[in-house]
Amino acid sequence: MKAYSDSCERNRQPILDVLVAEFSEITKVLEIGSGTGQHAAFFAPRLRQLVWQTSDLAENHADIRSWIDEVEEVNLPEPLELDVSSENWPDTDADAVFSANTAHIMNWDMVCAMMAGVGRQLASLDSGRFCLYGPFNEKGEFTSASNRQFDAWLKKRDPSMGLRDLDEMERIAGEAGLAMCRRHRMPANNLLLVFDKDQTTHAR
Repeated sequence: MKAYSDSCERNRQPILDVLVAEFSEITKVLEIGSGTGQHAAFFAPRLRQLVWQTSDLAENHADIRSWIDEVEEVNLPEPLELDVSSENWPDTDADAVFSANTAHIMNWDMVCAMMAGVGRQLASLDSGRFCLYGPFNEKGEFTSASNRQFDAWLKKRDPSMGLRDLDEMERIAGEAGLAMCRRHRMPANNLLLVFDKDQTTHAR
């Protein structure tokens, strides 16, 4: 039986609606934290102009393969092993990176490591894009009661987890050579943040 995520099922179409435009000129995407593989299996057949490269810790690869093998897409290769905390990420020729629902389950050092790693992945390109989906705080405040409750639930599981603040995300992006250029409002009080390489216009 394949691993299954209710949240992936609910958010996949709204995310795709944004990615169709954001990835219209992209040739290869590296997905960080592919998890069950559901997003990749849904996005790749609908974004045939690009290659969707999944990645995660090795123990999650069987679940990812179970989803991507089912759709049998040529633009969906085997998952790569990736630990964001490592400075030795696999070599890819990706010109964009995507990650969903990862920043709030990583500890802060890992979030910083992920952003730095994305910066390294895109450093040799004239342009590059990072799309990051999930719930975030704004100006140090929760944007909804449900996000506040979700944060409390996460911290009960692990005090190092929790919703991250947009200002802090923007700061560490700048340190990685990226700039937040757009914020897409998504259902269920989520955001899809778009960071571009070498941009100076920040979202307001």
